[in-house]
Amino acid sequence: MSKLNLVALSREPISEKLIFELKDSAMKLGVALHTVGSQISNGVYYSERWESNQLLDISQRENLRLIAARFNSDLCFLNADLNPTDIKVLAMDMDSTLINIECIDEIADFIGKKAAVAQITEATMRGEIKDFQESLRRRVALLEGVSADALEAVYRERLQANPGAAELIAGADARGLYTLLVSGGFTFFTEKLRQQLGFKQAQANTLEIINGKLTGKVLGEIVDGAAKAAYLDKACSALGYTKANAITIGDGANDLIMMNGSGISVAYKSKPIVKEKADAAFDRVGLDAALLLIS
Repeated sequence: MSKLNLVALSREPISEKLIFELKDSAMKLGVALHTVGSQISNGVYYSERWESNQLLDISQRENLRLIAARFNSDLCFLNADLNPTDIKVLAMDMDSTLINIECIDEIADFIGKKAAVAQITEATMRGEIKDFQESLRRRVALLEGVSADALEAVYRERLQANPGAAELIAGADARGLYTLLVSGGFTFFTEKLRQQLGFKQAQANTLEIINGKLTGKVLGEIVDGAAKAAYLDKACSALGYTKANAITIGDGANDLIMMNGSGISVAYKSKPIVKEKADAAFDRVGLDAALLLIS
């Protein structure tokens, strides 16, 4: 791949000043941007595309993303050879990606341990704690004795789908994509969301519950970053595709294995380590803006 397509996404019409500043800054980096087509809108978001005559490194991408951010726009860098119709699978994370919370942190709040659990969660998502399995076991152990009723309370009172989530899944389904929710969180929540939003498949961890209380243990093998990627590979293979036929969405370090090598990777309001490696970084648009990348 020697060329890139740059895609700007915004809730507002994309201004001529943004276009000028992007092209001017790119030129100073020795990169030529050529407009592809005209600005389009789906009624919610606006999009404009340019073709770059060469690849961009991380610092160059960051430079251009900062310019777009000043105009309330998100900037994506896509393989110029990618045909949107080749995307057949959507795989995404749950906590802080599909939904607004980290479920484990909110469960811990019921016994006054949210801060302790959240501290481990944050370090893990930033990539500072490398072993996700050990991180999850440490956090779940702090939940010992929590009433199972707390799970339903978290779902009912605190959990909300992030903006554009329902529209994204409906749009992906309308395009015939296979939708996979794959999470290092818990099956209690992924199954409810699978049914609520219409995912074809959901994979997550199962909390052990005895006599109506959490034991502080996880049943079976833990779904970590490698497992997320394996579930995606298996889903693609079963359909006769490869990971290159998938669009992946995540926010934390443990999503990177799943996202790496996918046709389009999207970092949603993510940690810096994820944003710098992803093709697309959504900080201002909703999840459903991803539909413009596969149209």
